[in-house]
Amino acid sequence: MSAVVEKPAALDEAAFADLKAELTAWVTGPGEEWAERIEATGDVPPELFAELRERGYLSLAAPPALGGRGIPFPRYLELMEIVSRSHASVRMLVHVINGTWRAMAPYATPQQLDEIVKPSVAGDALVAFTLTEPTAGTGADLRTTVRREGDTYYLNGEKHLITFGVKCDYWLLAARLEGTRGHEGTVALLVPNDGLPGVEVVDDSETMGVRGTDHAILRFRDVPVPVSTRLGDEGQGLEVALGGFLLPSRVSVAMSCVGLAERAQELAIEYANRRETFGKKLRDRQAVQFYLAENYADIAAARALVLQAARAYEDGAPDAGALSSASKMVAVDMLARVTDKALQIHGGQGYWHRNAIERVYRDARAQRFEEGTNEIQKLVVARAVLDGTAGF
Repeated sequence: MSAVVEKPAALDEAAFADLKAELTAWVTGPGEEWAERIEATGDVPPELFAELRERGYLSLAAPPALGGRGIPFPRYLELMEIVSRSHASVRMLVHVINGTWRAMAPYATPQQLDEIVKPSVAGDALVAFTLTEPTAGTGADLRTTVRREGDTYYLNGEKHLITFGVKCDYWLLAARLEGTRGHEGTVALLVPNDGLPGVEVVDDSETMGVRGTDHAILRFRDVPVPVSTRLGDEGQGLEVALGGFLLPSRVSVAMSCVGLAERAQELAIEYANRRETFGKKLRDRQAVQFYLAENYADIAAARALVLQAARAYEDGAPDAGALSSASKMVAVDMLARVTDKALQIHGGQGYWHRNAIERVYRDARAQRFEEGTNEIQKLVVARAVLDGTAGF
């Protein structure tokens, strides 16, 4: 196992404040222009990816040893909060690329670090997290299998809902050795998306929201994959996927809910301040005031829990897993309430595509299943509560 993931250095607060100001200016300026272009075309253009890379927004969280800025996780989430006020596909790129290294780096060989992990952090290679299956959940019931013959695995199975699965350079894929059950025998592989025989990639990108981000259905039939592509040892596949990526990623998604809710609230306030009915501004109507007050409290409460979960993860606290799931569980429910009230404040105008709240409302629905549904999060939290590891 690699020792490249070091503790972050002390943060230069003045430089960090400048970075937050720069990012805010980009989100409210060029970011909005990109959002309009993405919605019009249904595609994230290569120029946008290049701009995010050149600005360093894809390498915020990784340690300097990997080419990143080494921003501590709770402080990185302050940046994710800002990014999430932008288009959902922008948020998705920043979120995924700033997160997949966490799963790869602790288990990568020196060669994998140089050829895949560091280029991923730099934004020169795109890695798609490849866990979810159409006939199983996202854990120990994996059905995608590998059969080992010498130095080669033969991969069989199907994955779906794989974000960036069409355009990525590598699939960070979880499978299991044929004949094994549970966590035993699971493996994590860095499978190159370069035309391997037996791979079928189906573009499944037509979604309700998060327009522009590609999604794939992947089918594997006796695909030869070198054993050297494996991350860690046999039996560590779910350790890589769940602890390395999903635990912090759930906290990041929770903060993305906070950022998007803040954008919805901002749009609602703007509309309430300008819209007049029966000679009276919406802002002066008690029902609207109550909506905005409830949204404010909802957002503040969720944000506090997300930051608590982030600190627990960074400190390696025993309740980090429970807090990760709890933060996402609370944040996605909060986002649903806030966006619904924000849309209601807009009245019928909010239903039309020309108004930003319509996109925000559609995009908000995706977080309810991203990195596991709330039903899954509740099971994780309940297990921790019952076995005494949840803490208070």
